[in-house]
Amino acid sequence: MGTPKRRLAVLSSHLLPTGPAPSSSSSGVSASFCAQQRLSRSQESGHENDCVFCKIIRGESPAVKLYEDDTCLCILDTNPLSLGHSLIVPKSHFSCLDATPPSVVAAMCAKVPLISNAIMKATDADSFNLLVNNGAAAGQVIFHTHIHIIPRKAHDCLWTSESLRRRPLKIDQETSQLADQVREKLSNICECSSKGQESSLS
Repeated sequence: MGTPKRRLAVLSSHLLPTGPAPSSSSSGVSASFCAQQRLSRSQESGHENDCVFCKIIRGESPAVKLYEDDTCLCILDTNPLSLGHSLIVPKSHFSCLDATPPSVVAAMCAKVPLISNAIMKATDADSFNLLVNNGAAAGQVIFHTHIHIIPRKAHDCLWTSESLRRRPLKIDQETSQLADQVREKLSNICECSSKGQESSLS
């Protein structure tokens, strides 16, 4: 399967799962240090040398840059799903979104309106998808956090799942249990964060 078709399949899989994610050996993507997720801080620093985005940021690999500031870079995707498909990449190496500091995520997201507006005007698109593939099962291929901006036009048929009929959420015991579990996890995370801040202040 060619690279653009594979990328479309990977990006579509989070919307319309049809089976297990393809393995790197069968997909033509070579395994590298960057293809390991949730690396520890001590491990991550050694793998920046092998990361394609880190090489672009250091000027060691070519890329078409659209925007750059102190925190992030926006480049054209080398295997675009649509004209103008771009990536916002932090200049520091973080393997996945949940390993990326909130301040860096905020800085990246703050640039989305500016960059997406320019891309839509340049491509005559009237819409765009904002997408993060976080983890291998979600289709993440390069393990350096990045946000996709994918320009869209009416009837472009990019996502097969858009034609699927969506089912309404059932407000039942299972849904209530799920909501309770998520709220509990959020509460635990918030408590841990506030304790960490207290200990760093004392």
